Amino acid sequence: MSAANVLLKPEECGMLLVDFQAGLGFGVESIPRQLVVNNAVGLARTAVAFKVPVIASTSASRVYSGPLLPALQEALPAVKPIERRSMNVWEDDTARNAVGATNRRRLIIAGFFTEASVSFPALSALKDGFEVFVVGDACGGLTPQSHELALRRLEQEAFA
Repeated sequence: MSAANVLLKPEECGMLLVDFQAGLGFGVESIPRQLVVNNAVGLARTAVAFKVPVIASTSASRVYSGPLLPALQEALPAVKPIERRSMNVWEDDTARNAVGATNRRRLIIAGFFTEASVSFPALSALKDGFEVFVVGDACGGLTPQSHELALRRLEQEAFA
C-alpha cells in the first residue's frame, strides 16, 4: 500500500464523537478526564479547520448523562448532537445515516467509554466496510486496562 493510501486526507474522512457527556465522564478512569476532554476538543477543532464533517451522538442526556460537554459544543457550534436510545450508535438509524450522508468511507471515532460506546460502533462500521480510526487519547475507559484491551480488540479487528 502506498503512502498516499495510508495517510488520512480530510476530504476522505468523517468524524463520530460519542457520549462526551458529564454524567458519563465521571466513570472515566483510564487517563485524567480533563486530558481526554482537551484532546477531544483539539480533535474537534482540527476537524472544523479541515472541513471534516462531524457527527456527535449523546445518550440519556435528559435523564442522567447531560448534554454534549460545553467545551465540545463550543468547538462545534454547527453540530447538533443526535440523541439515541441504543448503546451502539450504529444501531441508531439517524446517527448511522448521518455518517453515511457524508459519503466518506474513512471514519475517525472518539468518545467516552472505549469499551462500549466507542468499540461497538467501530466494530459495526468495520463490518459495514468503513475504514475506522479510533483516536485512543481522545477516548476514555473505565480503567486503564479495559481501555487498553478495547483498543487492542479494535486493532485486531481492523487488521483481520
